Amino acid sequence: MLNLPLIFSEVKKEINMSRYEQASHVFWRCQYHIVWTPKYRFRVLKNKLGKDVYRCIHVYCQQLGCIVVELNVQIDHVHLVVKIPPKLSISNLMGALKGKIALKLFSKYPHLRKNKMWGNHFWQRGYFVDSVGINEEIIRRYVRHQEKVERQEQAQLALE
Repeated sequence: MLNLPLIFSEVKKEINMSRYEQASHVFWRCQYHIVWTPKYRFRVLKNKLGKDVYRCIHVYCQQLGCIVVELNVQIDHVHLVVKIPPKLSISNLMGALKGKIALKLFSKYPHLRKNKMWGNHFWQRGYFVDSVGINEEIIRRYVRHQEKVERQEQAQLALE
């Protein structure tokens, strides 16, 4: 007969537990890098609207039991590094985030809904997702400094 408490206590000793989350019967570290864009990659995620998206992501992730590790809202896309509990699928997280944020933005900024091109959809249908493992620090640095790189590229293009 397996003695689960003993096995878990041994696992705790062997694993650096600060990297892992714990639920009643599971230790987990399901971390993902997710990128998604507004419809037609419109450059609308700026000023108050961008700040609202930033706040909404933090609030909705917390409500779903997720932990935002890194977040960068660019004017035409969003980078999110997030820890997702095993009971929640990535597609459910993205459906909830994109759906709730779109509803909030359309109600707070009615001019967005007037544009016929949106078709009552604020976000593109798809998204990019990659699991974050050994290369975690590289991805976190990339997300953190994405804005600086993009500004440098735009400045370079303006000079040419």
